[in-house]
Amino acid sequence: MSRAVEELNRPMLRARDAIDRAYAQPLDTPDLAAIASVSEAHFIRTFRATFGETPHRYLQRRRVERAMFKLSETERTITDICFDVGFSSLGTFSRTFREIVGVSPSEYRERAEVKSVPTCFTMAYMRPSSFGEARSANGT
Repeated sequence: MSRAVEELNRPMLRARDAIDRAYAQPLDTPDLAAIASVSEAHFIRTFRATFGETPHRYLQRRRVERAMFKLSETERTITDICFDVGFSSLGTFSRTFREIVGVSPSEYRERAEVKSVPTCFTMAYMRPSSFGEARSANGT
């Protein structure tokens, strides 16, 4: 990435870092746009152009990633995990989890195997991709 491109993306990187740090907290577009020092509409457009998904979808995916880890590595209930990662509704959590991962949280937990590799490798391998969602949404 060139220095000029990095400077243009710096406000979006700050906002994405804020999402990564506070994914379990209530986050809204006006707060994130303020972190990036841009208007809400510009923030949404620029974030999507920079990272390939809207800020809301990035936040949902980040929450689901953390839920995937907790489902496979802890014995906490699905409801507790739902609230731990920042969802306020079990129904929304389950629907979003299924959209992103392809199975329900309980099915994911049943299939999950404890991995004996470093967590960073596991997380990189298991990270859900937005690419597959875009393809299935377009029917291709």
